Amino acid sequence: MDPFDLESFLEAVGECFADETSLVVSNTKEYIYYRPSRRVDLKIRKGDPIREGTITHQALAAGRKTAEFIDRDLFGVPYYGVAVPIMREGRIAGCVTAIFPALSSVKSVVTVRQEDGWVPVPLTQVLYAEARERKTHVITQELTGTHRLALNELEYLLPKDDFIRCHRSYIVNVRHIREIYADSHSALTLLMKNGARIPVSQSYAPCFRKMLSF
Repeated sequence: MDPFDLESFLEAVGECFADETSLVVSNTKEYIYYRPSRRVDLKIRKGDPIREGTITHQALAAGRKTAEFIDRDLFGVPYYGVAVPIMREGRIAGCVTAIFPALSSVKSVVTVRQEDGWVPVPLTQVLYAEARERKTHVITQELTGTHRLALNELEYLLPKDDFIRCHRSYIVNVRHIREIYADSHSALTLLMKNGARIPVSQSYAPCFRKMLSF
């Protein structure tokens, strides 16, 4: 059997965890491979230097497997990372790092801003969240307000059993989907309980179908 190259191997491994886990490989100075997941993207590029404070940097400095929560100051989003140094002839030659979505403490409400102040909204009442005009809008049957976090950040605070990203501009509560339609281009459209129609983009469709088992 012909040998395969390292990048093809890493692509295959990354595909096994594409929905939840980002995969990073580095030497001792820079990142040499990065595959983002649908849940977390640190915007790393091949050739970027390893930044101090990252989970990869910590594992290389300690010379051992390291697992830790990293706050959003480094890459703009929080994450939980597990990094394992690669050893060659008794010396550290690089590192393999798995990046997982940060698991926040369970919350039952999301607080939104309206003209008169702030309103705590039970998550069960949230139909969807939308990124529009550089703001994150949270929509329920009764009200619409804005949230201080960007849509990418808000995603990490929402329980993934109920909320799913279906488009770069939308996160929906699957419990408030009334119907799902397929159009002539094999794309999907969601009809929400308030009558709103939400698109499911092609890049998010496989994960969306997998979650709802259809």
